[in-house]
Amino acid sequence: MKFLDEAKVYIRSGDGGNGCVAFRREKYIEFGGP
Repeated sequence: MKFLDEAKVYIRSGDGGNGCVAFRREKYIEFGGP
């Protein structure tokens, strides 16, 4: 599962920025902030 999360983060990051923030907020609430 860890690998899948990491892969998704990379894809979202390349997509733009909004996606990365949204994904981080769900999985990494601590890191997902304003």
